[in-house]
Amino acid sequence: MQYVVCNLCGSADTRLRFPSTIPDDTLPRDPGAFRCTYSGYGRHHTIAQCTHCGLVYANPRLDGSDILESYVAVEDPLYQEEREGRVLTFERHLRPLERLKPPPGRLLDVGAYTGVFVEIAARHGWDAVGLEPSHWAVQEALNQGLPMIEGTLESADLPRAWYDVITLWDVIEHLTDPHAAIRRCHSLLKPGGLLVLHTMDIDSPFARLMGARWPWLMEMHIYFFSRRTLTAMLEKAGFRVVDAKPQGRYLRLGYFATRVGGLLGQPAGRVMGRLIHALRLSQVPISINLGDLFTAFALKE
Repeated sequence: MQYVVCNLCGSADTRLRFPSTIPDDTLPRDPGAFRCTYSGYGRHHTIAQCTHCGLVYANPRLDGSDILESYVAVEDPLYQEEREGRVLTFERHLRPLERLKPPPGRLLDVGAYTGVFVEIAARHGWDAVGLEPSHWAVQEALNQGLPMIEGTLESADLPRAWYDVITLWDVIEHLTDPHAAIRRCHSLLKPGGLLVLHTMDIDSPFARLMGARWPWLMEMHIYFFSRRTLTAMLEKAGFRVVDAKPQGRYLRLGYFATRVGGLLGQPAGRVMGRLIHALRLSQVPISINLGDLFTAFALKE
């Protein structure tokens, strides 16, 4: 475990936001704790808030090399079962992106996992490629014939000023140095290029209402942005934020039941799952938007 200073302003002054629910000196016991589909809601290390700029982050946290090794080794077969919901979600996410930057053009999807968004973007006319550290996820994408690069923004040899659009869907909150990642994206974009970041909003009304019971307080999440703090970080890296708004997602009812089980306990999830299965509604997609997930759109000046 290591203590860090604020990634936005560099201050070491913090106040406690949420006390640890697992000992801060223990490593993850569950090797699946870094899966996208992990349901360990409420399990997290100490979460602090910078008293100078307001950025919220886990402190102390796991060493960066340990975190990266976990993402390289992670396997997540359940992710593939929710493909339909992710396709619907990404189709909807593309619409505001393309109003700002219509295809064709070069698009880099950072943290692409199994390449669902890469596939959707290619259908819309983008020259799209994914970047992903998980060896398993990259192989899943390559097996589908999708263009993928195994690695990270830090490790991959990517051309500067090459891409028209870079996207990070539910990625920035997992990174140990989000400001460096945003600066790297700035160098990879063409002048006037678009950076799209989707993450949780810790200052949203729903997050404030839930408090310590907000489901996104999880071990795998390191940074908890608000629209204000993410805008400040983007501007510090040379971007101009042109929009930042809530965006929800689609989930199949059957998959939604597993999320309920993670939040309220497995008995509740099983009861809900059996009821949904009995009514033959498992494959029905539903749109969920509680206002605590948002997307920021920023242009390279």
